Amino acid sequence: MVKTLGASLYVPATHKYLMDVASGTRLGNVRSLIMCTEDAVADRELSYALFNLSLVLANMPVDSQAERFVRVRNLDVMTRVLAMPGADKLTGFVIPKATQYNLPMYCNLVRDTAHVLMPTLETAEVFYDAEMHALRHLIGSPGIRERVVALRIGGNDLLALLGLRRPRNMTIYRTPLGPVIGRLVTTFRPHGFALTAPVFEHLDLPQLLAEEVNEDLAHGMVGKTAIHPSQIDPIESHYRVSASDLEEASAILRPDSPAVFAMNQSMCEVATHRAWAESTLERSRLFGSHPRQGQDAMPTATPPVATSPMLTSQTILR
Repeated sequence: MVKTLGASLYVPATHKYLMDVASGTRLGNVRSLIMCTEDAVADRELSYALFNLSLVLANMPVDSQAERFVRVRNLDVMTRVLAMPGADKLTGFVIPKATQYNLPMYCNLVRDTAHVLMPTLETAEVFYDAEMHALRHLIGSPGIRERVVALRIGGNDLLALLGLRRPRNMTIYRTPLGPVIGRLVTTFRPHGFALTAPVFEHLDLPQLLAEEVNEDLAHGMVGKTAIHPSQIDPIESHYRVSASDLEEASAILRPDSPAVFAMNQSMCEVATHRAWAESTLERSRLFGSHPRQGQDAMPTATPPVATSPMLTSQTILR
């Protein structure tokens, strides 16, 4: 089962409060922290970013509620970070502009460490199915597969390749990236690889953010990049499971459930819905569930029991 990450907060490695966030004394609700040395850092600031990062790694505590990653700028920066005292405290690295051609070199750098990787899909290769199939084959190989926690979709970089910027009045799924994201899901998810959703760069459109996170979840995304602490709770509130989904998922996974049954006016089929049910219970464990409200509070469930397949079929069709 793929791991649910929720909101991953990007913080520039130059940030004055980086130590506090990495130590958990500031923004204690962060589950996944990504300290960025790439796009969030100007060329002229790279030296300071690496100096600041070195201080953080050396002094931050070993244990942390948050998983801590560094988004490296290139192979050279990753080599330098790995050489810093305290680099072993990191959960892993976010790999920029990952392709089948450069990812093996990044993997080689961590071959003797416990670090995991989150490659970012944000180059022109993403638009070519053959390239993505080749990348999938690569990350499925021994020695790499166990390193890859998730693949991150770099929405802004992909839009930049098209000369576009996301309009303020629509989700990412209504741009040319919508079909691209769908193809990435069908390319990687059936083979057990998780994907995280692109950043939502507007801070004053909470309703549109909510719509986009719902679409993320409908596409099977296990997380989303947050560019500001104010986005963390709104994003993760949608990762909480509805009472009806939790009820159905629990019923699907019960050993005594029939193969097919009706609950909350929906068909539940054990064989086809098991993976969904497992991920739903995992989300509930990590993020909690919503209480029943309104119509969701009505007792609409048909108990998942049947004395015969015929009765089960009649229950569904009724």
